[in-house]
Amino acid sequence: MDLSTNYLGLSLKNPLVPSSSPLSADIDKIKVMEDQGASAVVLHSLFEEQINFEALEINYYTTQHAEWFPEALSYFPEPEKYHFGPEEYLEHIQKAKAAVDIPIIASLNGVTDGGWLRYAKEISEAGADALELNMYYIPTDIYLAGAEVEKLYVNILKAVKKEVAMPVAMKVGPFFSSTSAMVKKLVDNGADGVVLFNRFYQPNVNLETLEVVPQVILSTSHDSLLPLRWIAILYGQISCSLAASSGVHTAEDALKLLMVGADVVMLCSALLKKGIAHLSTIGQDMQNWMEQKEYSSIEQLKGSMSQKSVPESAAFERANYMKALHDFREKTI
Repeated sequence: MDLSTNYLGLSLKNPLVPSSSPLSADIDKIKVMEDQGASAVVLHSLFEEQINFEALEINYYTTQHAEWFPEALSYFPEPEKYHFGPEEYLEHIQKAKAAVDIPIIASLNGVTDGGWLRYAKEISEAGADALELNMYYIPTDIYLAGAEVEKLYVNILKAVKKEVAMPVAMKVGPFFSSTSAMVKKLVDNGADGVVLFNRFYQPNVNLETLEVVPQVILSTSHDSLLPLRWIAILYGQISCSLAASSGVHTAEDALKLLMVGADVVMLCSALLKKGIAHLSTIGQDMQNWMEQKEYSSIEQLKGSMSQKSVPESAAFERANYMKALHDFREKTI
């Protein structure tokens, strides 16, 4: 059974890649991930704000006139609350590379075209095998056109590509007027891969304290359906690697995403819920299913259920919406 795959030009022993999470902040946990079958690991993110904190920029702007909006300061962690600063992050890459044999993919998280992007070069020099640019951006300005938002993504990508020779993947959210066109634009401007999708954590309101509070809700298998649809649509139309992120909890989730065209599947919530050893369970269950269905390799099944390959390609488009509502109505009447 050949479980190997290729992602960002990296030859991986299988398609299971732990995504950016607190787990990868611990070298011992990265070793366990490798032992349990991870083919690569995406490190936790280095945030633009962390780098700016070190340069005293954010600290300046969030302390000036603090008496005007004191509650706003609570949304930024204090600099010392970050697990790693920029220099510690670079050291962490070096330690991770020395500790394991699988590729280490660093993660930069930011939204502006600024000096923090120079760390892409330092990340490369620290030994990372690839870089994931995690774009978590909420455009709240009602005068900011969608084209300008897309330009922001492209500008950051181009700035990083000028700095590094290593592969770069863009991790993006689903909120574009044309997801397909946006992904193509990223590929045309140098993206070696696209990670679909970033999960946008929504704030909540505490009715007791009357405060807006942050919250993290871990994914379920249902969340895999969004990347499944878009990877199925994009497969065969673009020339970059495709990574599925969100909702990978079981071998079934992983297999479906691979069959619509993903090169790798990324796991986070499943490992936080069930432990790192769950990687091994998913890997073994995938292999058992492939043997039962007489698949000899990941390459053989990859893309076999994409829009390009299935007889009814409209299943991934508007026709699916209409049929789903019709079938649901028949069941409820």
